[in-house]
Amino acid sequence: MVWTDLAAVAAGAWCALLLVPWQPWRTRERLEADPTSAARVALGDVTVLMPARNEAQLIARSLAALASQGPVKTILIDDGSTDGTADIARHAGLADLTVIQAPALAPGWTGKLWALEHGRQMVTTPYVLLLDADIALSPGLVATLLEKARGERLALVSLMAAPAMSGFWDRWWMPVFIYFFKLLYPFRLANRPTAGMAAAAGGCLLVTREALEGVGGFGALQGAVIDDCTLAALVKRQRKGATWIGLTHSAVMLRATDLRGFWRMVARTAFTQLRYSYTLLAACAVIMMVVFVAPLAAIVGGGVAARALGLVAWGLMGVSYAPTARFYRQSPLTMAALPAAGVAFLLMTFTSALWYARGLRSRWKGRDYRRESA
Repeated sequence: MVWTDLAAVAAGAWCALLLVPWQPWRTRERLEADPTSAARVALGDVTVLMPARNEAQLIARSLAALASQGPVKTILIDDGSTDGTADIARHAGLADLTVIQAPALAPGWTGKLWALEHGRQMVTTPYVLLLDADIALSPGLVATLLEKARGERLALVSLMAAPAMSGFWDRWWMPVFIYFFKLLYPFRLANRPTAGMAAAAGGCLLVTREALEGVGGFGALQGAVIDDCTLAALVKRQRKGATWIGLTHSAVMLRATDLRGFWRMVARTAFTQLRYSYTLLAACAVIMMVVFVAPLAAIVGGGVAARALGLVAWGLMGVSYAPTARFYRQSPLTMAALPAAGVAFLLMTFTSALWYARGLRSRWKGRDYRRESA
């Protein structure tokens, strides 16, 4: 009886997810590079800000991809690298590149935002493109972003970069991470100017200088761990303009992620998304176990009714993930493995909470951000 009830709740939850009007499981919000846009759009109104910390292995590739966009002013901010990142960047052959060194990290700041703020102070163009140093852009993407921002009068446009898809964790788990992100931050809601929801992807983010300065620059979110969504929320809250986020194949993460790196990437922000609340953590654990684990448990250990409901829940779960699997050209087997991914992400959230209990808000790029420094 217990398995029947739990399987019924799980099936109802997945059915509700599929039927909610904003449909967070779909992949309709997308934007791909138009190679012809570079002929129509001059890039003189854009400055690229690229923070880089120990990216010697990837920086030449990301700058080469940036060069394919056409002449665009770029400021690379070296964030305390110890591997020669800045020197490699200077010799990468990118025209109109300025490399600066960020000062020692000030208390209360995260490294990326500290670097970006120093780059922002040098920007004079109407638009700023925030671009991570491990992301490669397809030709024409910067012009395409600029066209969209101008055509739809958007203050902020961001794209969720596609995984490298070069190893197990990229092929199987990174798309699942993006799927969960879309469930937490439904793109359709976030893209509505009047909705309270806000979301952005900081790896490839175009924002107007007016909006950025209007919210107080990066100092307004200096300690934010989820800095991209925080920026989007500030822009919307202070009525600096509409925001838009979507998926793409035209911005690609160059770094292949192993298990340790993937685990740390998720744990870096997981407990922050729960507002550092152990009550919300407990509620999250119950919900995740019911919707992901209970269906399989009912299939294995329940009666006829429980097994039927468990199969329905598992099937609906797969239906909700199918658009993501198609978008990233994944094997259909990924949909069947979604319960295992749900459990893994829950364990990563526990890791994040454990860090917080030990005095850490987050840990990334060799830096520990302690609670008292927020």
